[in-house]
Amino acid sequence: MQTDLIQTSLLILVLSVLAWPFGRYLARVYRGEPVWSDFLRPFERLIFKLSGVNAETSLNVAQNMKAMLRINLIFFVWAFVLLLFQGNIPLLNPDGVPGMTVHQSFHTAVSFLTNTNLQHYSGETGAAYLAQMLVFTFLQFVSAGTGMAAAVLIWQSIRSQRTSDLGNFYHYLMLSITRILLPLALVTGFVLLLNGVPATLEGAGIAHTLEGEVQTVARGPVASMVAIKQLGTNGGGFFGSNSTHPLENPNVVTNIVEWMSILFLPMAMVFGFGYFTGKRKFARILFAVMMAGFLMLFLPTLYLEGQGTNEIAAMGISQSTGNMEGKEVRFGPGLSSLWAVATTCTSNGSVNAMHDSFQSLSGTFLLLGMMVNAFFGGVGVGFINMYVFVILAVFISGLMVGRTPELWGKKLESGEIKLAALVFLMHPFLILGFTAVASGIAARDPAMGVMDGGQGLNWLNNPGFHGFTEMLYEFTSSAANNGSGFEGLGDNTVFWNLTTGLVILLSRFIPIVIPLMIAGYLAHKKSTPAGPGNLQVESRAFGLVLWFVILILSALAFFPALALGPLAGHFS
Repeated sequence: MQTDLIQTSLLILVLSVLAWPFGRYLARVYRGEPVWSDFLRPFERLIFKLSGVNAETSLNVAQNMKAMLRINLIFFVWAFVLLLFQGNIPLLNPDGVPGMTVHQSFHTAVSFLTNTNLQHYSGETGAAYLAQMLVFTFLQFVSAGTGMAAAVLIWQSIRSQRTSDLGNFYHYLMLSITRILLPLALVTGFVLLLNGVPATLEGAGIAHTLEGEVQTVARGPVASMVAIKQLGTNGGGFFGSNSTHPLENPNVVTNIVEWMSILFLPMAMVFGFGYFTGKRKFARILFAVMMAGFLMLFLPTLYLEGQGTNEIAAMGISQSTGNMEGKEVRFGPGLSSLWAVATTCTSNGSVNAMHDSFQSLSGTFLLLGMMVNAFFGGVGVGFINMYVFVILAVFISGLMVGRTPELWGKKLESGEIKLAALVFLMHPFLILGFTAVASGIAARDPAMGVMDGGQGLNWLNNPGFHGFTEMLYEFTSSAANNGSGFEGLGDNTVFWNLTTGLVILLSRFIPIVIPLMIAGYLAHKKSTPAGPGNLQVESRAFGLVLWFVILILSALAFFPALALGPLAGHFS
């Protein structure tokens, strides 16, 4: 336990130190200042010329939102059609993987489009190499770039003085991919390749075991997908067992590199905001709030998983290594807990251990990370979610002192507050509402399943509190655009593919579009000089208020559901 604590603390410290200077690089890239990657500018201009997009024109909020939605619609159609007909395309399909059904193609295309990557299929048997490369890996770049570009539009609204022009979404999207994601993915992929992660277009290999048996070993262009799935907080996996698979995450070195990749850009984006807008002190406040939330979830999870389970202890079996159920021996409870909290605090969703096998209270903390969805969060969208909480905290602080709430000299009026409240309330509404529907349907089947097409599908392998937690987790993961799951749930059905697909879509674009609207309103307002009675958002006191606002609002929204699920499972 002590060794795990020291090891994980050092990793968090090193990652935070590395993210700080990279945040400066992010700001320089988006502000158009000279950087080492400027040699890519002719390539970027060529792409814009071929696509007919004028990325030099500054757009207002409405134009930027249309640009974002339009290009994402094109990406969705591309992914849906290719997944549906992958079995009919002989190119890059050496193992003869068939096409997906209509509802599974819809769910998978939506999932990867939105940075969620919730997989209702097994990667090595459900997707051809063509889909792995031209759908999944491609969308992992552009979905992460979409979130980063949206965040920069909000940064620009904070930086600018009374303007309706916020820059160009296409320009920021291109910079995010070519100057940030692509270089990092090349370096990370090379490290993974050196440590044994496959990168081949050959079909499955044949291995002869020591017992004389013949075994088929799936492989493919794994390293390239794994690199961007972690860096873009995409998640998902080339293999069905994700980063627990020895060919996707072979050793401790790859485990550390992949874990650092999950949090690196969400951390750097916070510092990048400070450098881009000149509000470095406020960026440090945000980083401290996010890190405090991360540690609040990680430390108890580390402790709980290091103790082992009561059931095994009652059998008189020693658990000196902690709770090892569902975990890889090469990682143990320490690195598994660190990964689990990192992947649920962000929108990553990849796993190096099975979350379904964590202790009930540990599952509570993993759920909370996705329910809050702002402790670093996804690349770009994590900052946007925190931006909404900042507006709510400023409003509540203004009520406490009897003053009109202001953010950087711009008054927050009823319109902005209502929109921010709508974004916040939508998250628990989608999670709890759809979980209630699924629970009601499942309760009608004595086998805890549902009649679909005349056949009982038996969704749940675990009845009672744990079964409820599995359904709650699935919709929480969808609403947080996370993609991880409690794998006891049979989710590749029409019901789960369509409902989670709908939740994923709404939870991706509404929390981006509405904060952009708020940013546009504020950018157009006149800024007034701060007086002695104004709330100083750069102060530690505001950081404390922000922390408690997040904690209290999340507890009020989600505690009843947690009490019915993981908490009830623990106390029973």
